[in-house]
Amino acid sequence: MVWLDVSRLLWRVFRGNLTGIDRVELAYAEHLLDAEGEVETHLVGFDYRGGFRLLPGAQARRLVRAVRPALAAGRLSELRRQALGLLTAGVTGVLPHPSAGGRAAVYLNVSHHPLHHGGAIARLLRRTGARFVPLVHDLIPLDWPEFSPPAEVARHRRRLDTVNTLADAVLTNSAATAAVLRPRLRPGLPVVAAPLGVTPVVPEAGAAGMAQGRPYFLAVGTIEPRKNHLLLLHAWRRMAAAARGPTPLLVLVGRRGWENEQVLDVLERGPLAGREVRELGGLNDGELTGLMKGARALLMPSFAEGFGLPVAEALAQGVPVIASAIPAHREVGAGVPEFLDPGDLPAWQAMIENYAAPSSPFREAQMLRLRGWSAPRWETHMRTAITLLREVAEEGPRLPAPSVAGLRLHGGG
Repeated sequence: MVWLDVSRLLWRVFRGNLTGIDRVELAYAEHLLDAEGEVETHLVGFDYRGGFRLLPGAQARRLVRAVRPALAAGRLSELRRQALGLLTAGVTGVLPHPSAGGRAAVYLNVSHHPLHHGGAIARLLRRTGARFVPLVHDLIPLDWPEFSPPAEVARHRRRLDTVNTLADAVLTNSAATAAVLRPRLRPGLPVVAAPLGVTPVVPEAGAAGMAQGRPYFLAVGTIEPRKNHLLLLHAWRRMAAAARGPTPLLVLVGRRGWENEQVLDVLERGPLAGREVRELGGLNDGELTGLMKGARALLMPSFAEGFGLPVAEALAQGVPVIASAIPAHREVGAGVPEFLDPGDLPAWQAMIENYAAPSSPFREAQMLRLRGWSAPRWETHMRTAITLLREVAEEGPRLPAPSVAGLRLHGGG
């Protein structure tokens, strides 16, 4: 019996914009519901008053099944009312009793939300005897605090406290995340790395027309300091200043994040705005996939990532990648992309100029390497996850159940 927390997915559907982590929660809900002959799955939500509640089964399942088609069609806003209903009046009753046949229910959280409410999770486990397995995506707010708002740094520290104190086992999205997580956890706590899968998306015809027929490069991700958009803008400004002919187009896809005033000044008032650099904001999945397929390369100069999903998505579409030489990118890219220091502006400019040429030896070499690359599959990830959940459940209900007293837990109890 698995209690999958879909609180963040509901909230983000209500907000009308799904991030990478939200899509992971969606993929888990879809796959676990498809595996109901093997796993008894209940969707649960956090009610923001300190408790967890079972969501109405049929209503919650209908919403989960509707999200991906709505995403593909750019109609996620049509599900806002359903999501709000589940977030508020839709939560009902207590969670089912876990102890059946000596096995425990497993509270499964794959989105970090609401792990900073450690006291509430402790009370849930103490009351029901359930086991607890979280999926940790990254430790970026702790390892790179300069790239996160101070409040998020504090929340992430509380999330890690919750995981370290209460988890029975931990999933991670990559070996890179597992490597930085293990030293921070109590000895003996199992940590299992399971790379995320790539969900196939049908490209929308004509999406590449957004680039107006020019050779273009694509950067995907929230516009924030960690993603290092400023390096790309500097490279484009240098190329434009030195060019004797047209400069390739840089297309930015992603919402605007925090503390990005300098980047926004360049985008809104700089000489490249609207000519050599185009900001498209959010696109639906089909538009993004269609745009990606026509790009000379995906550019990912991030300083830090937990997994690097856009790298996997681009390679799965047969699109070359130029990425920062960080562990997460190296792991998912498996030697295929061009890997560069995220602070080496001349190297990025030179590589982009090479890839922009109609006949690029570096690009052709990567296309050959790409033939031997295989996309990570959700089916493989879920087999690993379900095996771990079964092992944890077979340990039986928590005895003795954890007490809130004395735990290093904060935020909502």
